[in-house]
Amino acid sequence: MIAQETIDEAVRRLFSTIEFTQEPEGLYDPLRYMVAIGGKRLRPKLCLTVYSLFNDSFGPEILGPAAGLEVFHTFTLIHDDIMDRSPLRRGKETVWKKWSADTAILSGDVMCIDAYKRIAQAPENTLGDVLDLFSTTAAQVCDGQQYDMDFEHVKAVTMREYLKMIGLKTAVLIACSAKMGALIAHAPAEIADGLYNYGYNLGLAFQVADDYLDAYGDEKVFGKPIGGDIVNGKKSWLTVRAMEKGAKGIAEALEADLSPAEKIATVMDLYDSVHVAEDARETVARFHEKALAAAEKVTGIAGYTVLKRFADDLVDRVK
Repeated sequence: MIAQETIDEAVRRLFSTIEFTQEPEGLYDPLRYMVAIGGKRLRPKLCLTVYSLFNDSFGPEILGPAAGLEVFHTFTLIHDDIMDRSPLRRGKETVWKKWSADTAILSGDVMCIDAYKRIAQAPENTLGDVLDLFSTTAAQVCDGQQYDMDFEHVKAVTMREYLKMIGLKTAVLIACSAKMGALIAHAPAEIADGLYNYGYNLGLAFQVADDYLDAYGDEKVFGKPIGGDIVNGKKSWLTVRAMEKGAKGIAEALEADLSPAEKIATVMDLYDSVHVAEDARETVARFHEKALAAAEKVTGIAGYTVLKRFADDLVDRVK
């Protein structure tokens, strides 16, 4: 087993040395820019953390795929920001805003290709399973993004529909990261599947927490403007839950011709009227507990302790 400090240092070193083709600069500068502005590196950290449960050191067979997971995630962010017209990402200008939407589309495309090249560094005897997992996941992420966009054009979304959407858009890539670490470590199939379930529930907890922070977080900590989901008319977890609890006028407020500040204030008042902030925190805790239950089934005490610490660190931001 590898210490968390060693994992964190491996991830830091991995992304401080990552390189892309130098030319044409207009295509690759946005890639270098996105890697430089950083992030939580949740997915490669989880991949390496799971791998570390079965090994005592890292080699290119796991470092390449772990980097590929983050590169793919970054590609999805570049395209998401275009669709959401988000001006900031991690406190910096988004690629489409800094360059152009056309540049962001093309740079995102090449980042997706680069991700596959890194995933393909998995050992030959696991490569088929790893690529199948990753390709399935990549398609599911696109499905989730489409559902998310579709929800902007309907009056109401059920909680079941919402959870399906975030399961595809967010949770499957986190689940993939956990399972990929297990596959490359040659863990038995039932353990790899159990770790997938751990990652999936952790991903649900992470996305509900993200929705919560979009409304109730600190912009300086969150890294992008608070209330962006409201301004963009998104059916976030908070909106869906408020509608479930009978809050009147949310759909109309999301579509109203109001200034961003007025729209945020109006919708936040409706959230507060039915106490959805408390519900969100309880839901994050519930998915967190389901993730830990999945981990407990397939790991020993030492492994469970590592995965519990990882999960705790991820959801502490909403406590």
